[in-house]
Amino acid sequence: MELTIHPSVGISRLGNSSESFCLSPEGIGQLPYEADANGNKLGPIIEFKDEKGQIKRQGQVFKLYQQDGVELTLDTAHVKAINWTVHLANKKAAWYQYNELEGNLLYGKENSYANQKTPLRNATKKTYEERQKLIVDPGPREISGSQQSVGFDQCTPPVPANYPISYPNDKVTSGNAILTLGDLKTDDQGRLIVLGGYGHAGGDEPLISYGGSDTWHDDIADGPVYCTVEFDDGRDPVSLQAWVVVGSPDFAPEIVNISNLSDSMFDVAVRNFNLVPDMCFDGKYNEDYKANYQRDILPIVKRFSRYQWVANVQSMAAFSANTFDYTDNSEQNRANRENYCAYFREPDDKSNPSPLQPQQILFRNDFPKMPLNSGSNSVSNQTIEKFDALSQTQQFLLGQWAKGHFESTEIFELYNVNPLDQGSVGNCVGLPMCPGIEVTWSLQNPAIYSAPYTISDQKGQNGYSNTGLSPSRDECEGGGCEPGDLTKRMACPWQADFFQCTVQNINFTNPEKNKISGQPLPPTYYSYWWPPQSPWDVLAGETTVVGQADSHLSAGEQVNYQRGINSFVQMVEHWSALAFIRDQNAQDADYPYFTETERNNVLFSYKEVSTGEFTGNPEDNGTSIPVFYIESQTDKVKARGHRAALMVEAMESKAFKAIKVAYNHSQPPRSGRRVRR
Repeated sequence: MELTIHPSVGISRLGNSSESFCLSPEGIGQLPYEADANGNKLGPIIEFKDEKGQIKRQGQVFKLYQQDGVELTLDTAHVKAINWTVHLANKKAAWYQYNELEGNLLYGKENSYANQKTPLRNATKKTYEERQKLIVDPGPREISGSQQSVGFDQCTPPVPANYPISYPNDKVTSGNAILTLGDLKTDDQGRLIVLGGYGHAGGDEPLISYGGSDTWHDDIADGPVYCTVEFDDGRDPVSLQAWVVVGSPDFAPEIVNISNLSDSMFDVAVRNFNLVPDMCFDGKYNEDYKANYQRDILPIVKRFSRYQWVANVQSMAAFSANTFDYTDNSEQNRANRENYCAYFREPDDKSNPSPLQPQQILFRNDFPKMPLNSGSNSVSNQTIEKFDALSQTQQFLLGQWAKGHFESTEIFELYNVNPLDQGSVGNCVGLPMCPGIEVTWSLQNPAIYSAPYTISDQKGQNGYSNTGLSPSRDECEGGGCEPGDLTKRMACPWQADFFQCTVQNINFTNPEKNKISGQPLPPTYYSYWWPPQSPWDVLAGETTVVGQADSHLSAGEQVNYQRGINSFVQMVEHWSALAFIRDQNAQDADYPYFTETERNNVLFSYKEVSTGEFTGNPEDNGTSIPVFYIESQTDKVKARGHRAALMVEAMESKAFKAIKVAYNHSQPPRSGRRVRR
């Protein structure tokens, strides 16, 4: 019997609520779903947080489908059992320090970690055995039946029981120790729900940079999902495999990245796996291929229009303005289409070592080219990629549209990718990747896939079941992935990168340099990293007297999203205080209106500081500067009301240990982050 499992790569997300969880969306740009205690879907999410202001974990549901497209569950005739095995791990502490594009083998073997002499994290641990013990590896877990639950904690044994588990640092002097990577559940019909951890992070040394610090661990994770279906009518069991990634929260789930992770995976599949042979065969695009406006172009236009709710990108908004009929494929309209397309920079040729490449160019006619995001390396002077570009396949389809090789019918043929596979990863960052948010540039490498949207699994080739996971092998050299491989290149803890990597001042005149003496080489242009995942400029949304008293803002006022969280330390502890950005006019798709919701405003104090206090000039006291900050005396916060007291009690129950920050001046913080305008 032919069965498939979807999504092929699922996305779970961290949350710190111990009381409730939600389920991941099934489509790109959709909201998550509310769930009952067993993971049964109840409907679109109502609130992202519980009554204590803690964020609900987001669980990924895995489903099985028969050849006719009908779902298979425990209620399907002749299904005896559905057995699931999941192996989550976190390899960050055992990998290399994050250094932008160093190690990315798409730039050639000369860019390998070894050739670039990229330092290791926790470099004092030198032997294979010492470095293996840096991996958070609870081992595999099994679950079957309905309404079951199994944890990735120290109290739950792995399968097999003799698997060499590793919890590297269960006692830390800063933050919280990692004692679990999450849970598995089955719903009423035996579907699998993978829940990640609680957003904990801890270590013994001060935090030093956006890439994290030695001795630190967090509970980001990834790994394979296995399923075996047994039948009671004599049929042989069927075995299937998928993958799951546990990422940070998606604070603006209805706003989609211009190049999301599905776009990146689709690009890999088109160019390397002949997914759409009529479009691209053996890496060569067909210049006669007809795109479809509704399928291929309109999603990009809509994404441009929604960035304005999480970033000040006025020039980008012009590309969703419909200044001419985008659906008109006539020759008379060709000049308009080609002029539009000319404002998009071509992707760099990674095989060309020259810095004189399209992604180093900012302007066309003194107008910023698109997309107006940072590239994957606007930070260091090694393997520079200053500004973002669409994926190669997105750019090809845009070019076909510009030439008139497209149809605009609303009824079109879907690509040969299951919508659930696209819908999961389509809510993640695909470009830029520095390192990214959920995963990084390794997902652009065909070597880690066995088929379109399918991660190559190392277990079946050089199994680790008895020996534990490798701290050193690079899956981008081939041979398949182990648990933890898709997330090991990310910052540790993730909160440090989330705090720092929001905006970037990028030099646009010298293609060979990003920085001089550790600072951005002037002149610079103010750019954003991934505002749908890490917003920067947002609208306040409180419309009640109480809400505005707590937020100190009028509704509709544009504000800095992270206001009040003023350090790495505070982000590690208070990331769940941030708002979710939601469409308040969702019933009318033509007129979206996105504002902050569910921000833990009562945790923050507010003061208007007179400008004269800084200048020493009394005449400057006619203006003031708003300052948001976290009150160090929690009793003052508790006194703000019942909900404030609940929030403080929830934080205190986690026994969070104070963190020190010591900036490493050999790795200065990224530019642009510390000045909020």
